[in-house]
Amino acid sequence: MKKFLISVTLSVVASLAMAQADFPAKPLKLVAPYAPGGSADMLARTLATYLSAEIKQPVVVENKPGANTMIAATAVSRTPADGYTLLLASNASMVLNPLLYKKLSYDPAKDLTLTNILAEAPLVLVTNSQTGIRSVADLKAYAKTHAGQLNYSSIGLGNPLQLTTELIKNRLNVEATHIPFNGSAPALTALMSNDTQLMVDVVSTSLPQIKSGKLVPIATTALTRSQFLPDTPTIAESGFPGFKAATWFGVAVHSGTPAQVGARIKSAIDVVMQKPEFVAALNTMYLAGKKPQSQPELVAFLKEDEAMWRKVIIDNHIALDQ
Repeated sequence: MKKFLISVTLSVVASLAMAQADFPAKPLKLVAPYAPGGSADMLARTLATYLSAEIKQPVVVENKPGANTMIAATAVSRTPADGYTLLLASNASMVLNPLLYKKLSYDPAKDLTLTNILAEAPLVLVTNSQTGIRSVADLKAYAKTHAGQLNYSSIGLGNPLQLTTELIKNRLNVEATHIPFNGSAPALTALMSNDTQLMVDVVSTSLPQIKSGKLVPIATTALTRSQFLPDTPTIAESGFPGFKAATWFGVAVHSGTPAQVGARIKSAIDVVMQKPEFVAALNTMYLAGKKPQSQPELVAFLKEDEAMWRKVIIDNHIALDQ
Protein backbone atom coordinates (compact mmCIF):
# COMPACT_ATOMS: atom_id res chain seq x y z
CA MET A 1 0.00 0.00 0.00
CA LYS A 2 2.81 2.39 0.89
CA LYS A 3 4.56 1.75 -2.42
CA PHE A 4 1.24 2.26 -4.22
CA LEU A 5 0.66 5.63 -2.53
CA ILE A 6 4.19 6.76 -3.33
CA SER A 7 3.69 5.69 -6.92
CA VAL A 8 0.39 7.59 -7.18
CA THR A 9 1.92 10.68 -5.58
CA LEU A 10 4.87 10.62 -7.96
CA SER A 11 2.50 10.17 -10.86
CA VAL A 12 0.43 13.20 -9.81
CA VAL A 13 3.53 15.31 -9.30
CA ALA A 14 4.85 14.29 -12.69
CA SER A 15 1.51 15.10 -14.32
CA LEU A 16 1.42 18.54 -12.69
CA ALA A 17 5.00 19.22 -13.73
CA MET A 18 4.19 18.22 -17.30
CA ALA A 19 1.08 20.42 -17.31
CA GLN A 20 3.13 23.38 -16.10
CA ALA A 21 5.82 22.74 -18.69
CA ASP A 22 3.19 22.59 -21.46
CA PHE A 23 1.46 25.79 -20.32
CA PRO A 24 -0.55 27.12 -22.00
CA ALA A 25 -2.24 24.10 -23.50
CA LYS A 26 -5.68 25.66 -23.89
CA PRO A 27 -7.28 29.15 -24.21
CA LEU A 28 -6.87 31.74 -21.45
CA LYS A 29 -9.56 33.99 -20.04
CA LEU A 30 -8.90 37.67 -19.23
CA VAL A 31 -11.53 39.03 -16.84
CA ALA A 32 -12.12 42.77 -17.25
CA PRO A 33 -13.89 44.53 -14.35
CA TYR A 34 -15.43 47.09 -16.72
CA ALA A 35 -18.30 47.25 -19.18
CA PRO A 36 -17.62 46.73 -22.89
CA GLY A 37 -16.70 49.78 -24.94
CA GLY A 38 -14.69 51.85 -22.46
CA SER A 39 -10.96 52.49 -22.56
CA ALA A 40 -10.23 49.79 -19.96
CA ASP A 41 -12.20 47.27 -22.00
CA MET A 42 -10.29 48.35 -25.12
CA LEU A 43 -7.04 47.83 -23.21
CA ALA A 44 -8.12 44.32 -22.21
CA ARG A 45 -9.02 43.41 -25.80
CA THR A 46 -5.81 44.88 -27.19
CA LEU A 47 -3.75 42.93 -24.66
CA ALA A 48 -5.73 39.77 -25.44
CA THR A 49 -4.97 40.11 -29.15
CA TYR A 50 -1.22 40.58 -28.69
CA LEU A 51 -0.91 38.04 -25.87
CA SER A 52 -2.74 35.43 -27.92
CA ALA A 53 -0.22 35.84 -30.72
CA GLU A 54 2.64 35.55 -28.23
CA ILE A 55 1.49 32.39 -26.42
CA LYS A 56 -0.13 30.76 -29.47
CA GLN A 57 -3.44 30.28 -27.67
CA PRO A 58 -6.69 32.30 -27.77
CA VAL A 59 -7.17 34.83 -24.96
CA VAL A 60 -10.86 35.54 -24.41
CA VAL A 61 -12.01 38.72 -22.66
CA GLU A 62 -14.87 38.29 -20.20
CA ASN A 63 -16.47 41.47 -18.85
CA LYS A 64 -17.57 41.39 -15.20
CA PRO A 65 -18.26 45.04 -14.30
CA GLY A 66 -19.58 46.34 -11.02
CA ALA A 67 -18.87 46.93 -7.33
CA ASN A 68 -15.72 48.95 -7.96
CA THR A 69 -13.97 45.97 -9.66
CA MET A 70 -14.85 43.59 -6.81
CA ILE A 71 -17.07 41.28 -8.86
CA ALA A 72 -14.29 40.54 -11.32
CA ALA A 73 -11.54 40.30 -8.69
CA THR A 74 -13.61 37.92 -6.59
CA ALA A 75 -14.37 35.75 -9.60
CA VAL A 76 -10.68 35.39 -10.43
CA SER A 77 -9.78 34.68 -6.81
CA ARG A 78 -12.20 31.73 -6.85
CA THR A 79 -11.02 30.12 -10.08
CA PRO A 80 -8.53 27.24 -10.18
CA ALA A 81 -4.99 28.49 -9.56
CA ASP A 82 -3.71 27.21 -12.87
CA GLY A 83 -2.92 30.44 -14.71
CA TYR A 84 -5.73 30.09 -17.23
CA THR A 85 -7.76 32.97 -15.76
CA LEU A 86 -6.22 36.44 -15.59
CA LEU A 87 -7.54 39.66 -14.08
CA LEU A 88 -7.20 43.08 -15.67
CA ALA A 89 -6.03 44.57 -12.39
CA SER A 90 -5.89 48.20 -11.32
CA ASN A 91 -5.11 50.32 -8.28
CA ALA A 92 -8.83 50.03 -7.44
CA SER A 93 -8.77 46.23 -7.24
CA MET A 94 -5.26 45.78 -5.82
CA VAL A 95 -4.83 48.78 -3.50
CA LEU A 96 -7.88 50.95 -2.87
CA ASN A 97 -10.68 48.46 -2.18
CA PRO A 98 -9.06 47.00 0.98
CA LEU A 99 -8.62 50.53 2.29
CA LEU A 100 -12.14 51.69 1.46
CA TYR A 101 -14.33 48.71 2.34
CA LYS A 102 -14.71 47.08 5.73
CA LYS A 103 -15.62 43.76 4.17
CA LEU A 104 -14.29 42.36 0.92
CA SER A 105 -15.20 39.17 -0.88
CA TYR A 106 -11.53 38.76 -1.83
CA ASP A 107 -8.17 39.68 -0.33
CA PRO A 108 -5.73 41.04 -2.93
CA ALA A 109 -2.79 40.44 -0.62
CA LYS A 110 -3.62 36.74 -0.28
CA ASP A 111 -5.71 35.86 -3.31
CA LEU A 112 -4.08 37.77 -6.19
CA THR A 113 -0.54 38.31 -7.44
CA LEU A 114 0.28 41.24 -9.69
CA THR A 115 2.43 40.07 -12.60
CA ASN A 116 2.60 43.21 -14.75
CA ILE A 117 1.71 46.89 -14.78
CA LEU A 118 0.69 47.62 -18.35
CA ALA A 119 -0.12 51.31 -18.43
CA GLU A 120 -1.07 54.44 -16.58
CA ALA A 121 -4.07 56.58 -17.41
CA PRO A 122 -2.61 60.11 -17.16
CA LEU A 123 -4.56 62.46 -14.91
CA VAL A 124 -4.98 66.21 -15.27
CA LEU A 125 -6.29 68.85 -12.89
CA VAL A 126 -8.66 71.04 -14.88
CA THR A 127 -10.75 74.17 -14.36
CA ASN A 128 -13.14 76.11 -16.56
CA SER A 129 -12.39 79.24 -18.54
CA GLN A 130 -14.37 81.45 -16.14
CA THR A 131 -12.16 81.07 -13.06
CA GLY A 132 -9.07 82.67 -14.56
CA ILE A 133 -6.94 79.92 -13.03
CA ARG A 134 -4.05 78.93 -15.28
CA SER A 135 -1.49 77.46 -12.89
CA VAL A 136 -1.01 75.93 -9.46
CA ALA A 137 0.01 79.35 -8.14
CA ASP A 138 -3.23 80.80 -9.54
CA LEU A 139 -5.21 78.05 -7.85
CA LYS A 140 -3.67 78.79 -4.46
CA ALA A 141 -4.38 82.49 -4.88
CA TYR A 142 -7.96 81.83 -6.02
CA ALA A 143 -8.59 79.59 -3.02
CA LYS A 144 -7.54 82.41 -0.67
CA THR A 145 -9.69 85.07 -2.31
CA HIS A 146 -12.69 82.75 -2.72
CA ALA A 147 -12.66 81.02 0.66
CA GLY A 148 -15.62 78.67 1.01
CA GLN A 149 -16.55 79.10 -2.66
CA LEU A 150 -14.23 76.57 -4.29
CA ASN A 151 -15.91 73.29 -5.28
CA TYR A 152 -14.63 70.27 -7.14
CA SER A 153 -16.42 67.69 -9.25
CA SER A 154 -15.83 63.96 -9.01
CA ILE A 155 -17.38 60.77 -10.31
CA GLY A 156 -17.88 59.43 -6.81
CA LEU A 157 -16.47 59.09 -3.31
CA GLY A 158 -13.44 56.81 -3.10
CA ASN A 159 -12.81 56.86 -6.84
CA PRO A 160 -9.09 57.25 -7.70
CA LEU A 161 -9.81 60.62 -9.31
CA GLN A 162 -11.54 61.91 -6.19
CA LEU A 163 -8.77 60.59 -3.97
CA THR A 164 -6.20 62.31 -6.19
CA THR A 165 -8.06 65.60 -5.74
CA GLU A 166 -7.90 65.16 -1.98
CA LEU A 167 -4.19 64.42 -2.26
CA ILE A 168 -3.74 67.65 -4.23
CA LYS A 169 -5.75 69.62 -1.67
CA ASN A 170 -3.63 68.29 1.17
CA ARG A 171 -0.31 68.89 -0.57
CA LEU A 172 -1.21 72.39 -1.82
CA ASN A 173 -3.02 73.32 1.39
CA VAL A 174 -6.12 74.32 -0.57
CA GLU A 175 -9.70 73.98 0.66
CA ALA A 176 -12.41 72.82 -1.75
CA THR A 177 -15.80 71.18 -1.26
CA HIS A 178 -16.43 67.81 -2.87
CA ILE A 179 -19.45 67.61 -5.18
CA PRO A 180 -19.90 64.03 -6.41
CA PHE A 181 -21.73 63.14 -9.63
CA ASN A 182 -22.93 59.92 -11.21
CA GLY A 183 -20.46 59.78 -14.08
CA SER A 184 -17.97 61.97 -15.86
CA ALA A 185 -20.47 63.67 -18.19
CA PRO A 186 -22.48 65.43 -15.45
CA ALA A 187 -19.30 66.14 -13.46
CA LEU A 188 -17.71 67.89 -16.45
CA THR A 189 -20.96 69.71 -17.27
CA ALA A 190 -21.02 71.17 -13.76
CA LEU A 191 -17.40 72.19 -14.14
CA MET A 192 -17.90 73.89 -17.49
CA SER A 193 -20.93 75.78 -16.17
CA ASN A 194 -18.85 76.95 -13.17
CA ASP A 195 -21.05 75.18 -10.63
CA THR A 196 -17.74 73.60 -9.68
CA GLN A 197 -14.30 75.02 -10.33
CA LEU A 198 -11.96 72.01 -10.25
CA MET A 199 -11.78 68.40 -11.30
CA VAL A 200 -9.15 65.71 -11.65
CA ASP A 201 -9.93 63.76 -14.78
CA VAL A 202 -8.31 61.23 -17.07
CA VAL A 203 -6.69 63.03 -19.98
CA SER A 204 -8.69 61.08 -22.56
CA THR A 205 -12.02 62.47 -21.28
CA SER A 206 -10.98 66.08 -20.79
CA LEU A 207 -8.72 66.52 -23.82
CA PRO A 208 -11.51 67.34 -26.32
CA GLN A 209 -12.85 70.04 -24.00
CA ILE A 210 -9.33 71.35 -23.42
CA LYS A 211 -8.76 71.61 -27.16
CA SER A 212 -12.06 73.45 -27.60
CA GLY A 213 -11.17 75.95 -24.87
CA LYS A 214 -13.99 74.93 -22.53
CA LEU A 215 -11.56 73.50 -20.00
CA VAL A 216 -8.17 74.77 -18.89
CA PRO A 217 -5.46 72.32 -17.79
CA ILE A 218 -3.79 73.48 -14.58
CA ALA A 219 -1.31 70.63 -14.09
CA THR A 220 -0.84 66.93 -14.66
CA THR A 221 -0.20 64.56 -11.78
CA ALA A 222 2.61 62.25 -12.93
CA LEU A 223 6.26 62.94 -12.13
CA THR A 224 6.94 63.85 -15.75
CA ARG A 225 4.84 65.74 -18.29
CA SER A 226 2.22 63.84 -20.22
CA GLN A 227 2.96 63.19 -23.85
CA PHE A 228 -0.68 64.09 -24.51
CA LEU A 229 -0.37 67.50 -22.80
CA PRO A 230 3.29 68.39 -23.29
CA ASP A 231 2.78 72.11 -22.61
CA THR A 232 1.06 71.52 -19.27
CA PRO A 233 3.41 71.41 -16.28
CA THR A 234 3.22 68.76 -13.59
CA ILE A 235 2.28 69.54 -10.00
CA ALA A 236 5.78 68.36 -9.07
CA GLU A 237 7.42 71.04 -11.21
CA SER A 238 4.92 73.66 -10.04
CA GLY A 239 6.50 73.95 -6.63
CA PHE A 240 5.68 70.57 -5.09
CA PRO A 241 8.60 68.24 -5.79
CA GLY A 242 7.92 64.53 -5.72
CA PHE A 243 4.17 64.84 -6.15
CA LYS A 244 2.74 61.97 -8.17
CA ALA A 245 -0.59 60.24 -8.54
CA ALA A 246 -1.92 57.96 -11.21
CA THR A 247 -4.50 55.36 -11.95
CA TRP A 248 -2.96 52.26 -13.47
CA PHE A 249 -3.88 48.97 -15.09
CA GLY A 250 -2.06 45.66 -14.96
CA VAL A 251 -2.52 41.90 -14.89
CA ALA A 252 -2.95 39.67 -11.86
CA VAL A 253 -3.28 35.92 -11.39
CA HIS A 254 -4.56 33.73 -8.59
CA SER A 255 -1.89 33.71 -5.88
CA GLY A 256 -1.81 29.93 -5.85
CA THR A 257 -0.69 29.79 -9.48
CA PRO A 258 2.47 27.65 -9.82
CA ALA A 259 5.59 29.80 -10.02
CA GLN A 260 6.61 28.37 -13.39
CA VAL A 261 3.20 29.22 -14.87
CA GLY A 262 3.15 32.71 -13.35
CA ALA A 263 6.61 33.36 -14.75
CA ARG A 264 5.48 32.23 -18.19
CA ILE A 265 2.51 34.61 -18.11
CA LYS A 266 4.65 37.47 -16.89
CA SER A 267 7.38 36.95 -19.48
CA ALA A 268 4.87 36.70 -22.33
CA ILE A 269 3.15 39.95 -21.28
CA ASP A 270 6.54 41.63 -20.82
CA VAL A 271 7.30 40.81 -24.46
CA VAL A 272 3.96 42.29 -25.54
CA MET A 273 4.55 45.46 -23.51
CA GLN A 274 7.76 46.15 -25.43
CA LYS A 275 6.22 45.83 -28.88
CA PRO A 276 6.09 49.28 -30.56
CA GLU A 277 2.73 48.47 -32.10
CA PHE A 278 1.26 47.64 -28.67
CA VAL A 279 2.57 50.91 -27.23
CA ALA A 280 1.15 52.76 -30.24
CA ALA A 281 -2.22 51.11 -29.63
CA LEU A 282 -2.15 52.28 -26.00
CA ASN A 283 -1.40 55.81 -27.16
CA THR A 284 -4.57 55.85 -29.25
CA MET A 285 -6.44 55.21 -25.99
CA TYR A 286 -4.48 58.01 -24.26
CA LEU A 287 -2.78 55.47 -22.04
CA ALA A 288 0.92 55.70 -21.20
CA GLY A 289 2.60 52.32 -21.59
CA LYS A 290 4.92 51.14 -18.81
CA LYS A 291 8.18 49.25 -19.04
CA PRO A 292 8.36 45.70 -17.64
CA GLN A 293 9.24 45.41 -13.96
CA SER A 294 10.64 42.54 -11.93
CA GLN A 295 8.43 40.85 -9.36
CA PRO A 296 10.28 42.53 -6.44
CA GLU A 297 9.81 45.90 -8.15
CA LEU A 298 6.08 45.24 -8.47
CA VAL A 299 5.83 44.29 -4.80
CA ALA A 300 7.66 47.47 -3.80
CA PHE A 301 5.42 49.55 -6.08
CA LEU A 302 2.26 48.14 -4.47
CA LYS A 303 3.59 48.89 -0.99
CA GLU A 304 4.41 52.47 -1.93
CA ASP A 305 1.06 52.98 -3.64
CA GLU A 306 -0.79 51.51 -0.66
CA ALA A 307 1.04 53.75 1.82
CA MET A 308 0.24 56.90 -0.16
CA TRP A 309 -3.46 56.18 -0.60
CA ARG A 310 -3.86 54.89 2.96
CA LYS A 311 -2.81 58.30 4.28
CA VAL A 312 -5.23 60.13 1.98
CA ILE A 313 -8.13 57.85 2.96
CA ILE A 314 -7.41 58.02 6.70
CA ASP A 315 -6.80 61.79 6.70
CA ASN A 316 -10.14 62.38 4.98
CA HIS A 317 -12.10 59.74 6.89
CA ILE A 318 -13.25 58.04 3.70
CA ALA A 319 -15.03 54.70 4.01
CA LEU A 320 -17.44 52.93 1.69
CA ASP A 321 -20.09 50.36 2.52
CA GLN A 322 -20.73 47.49 0.16
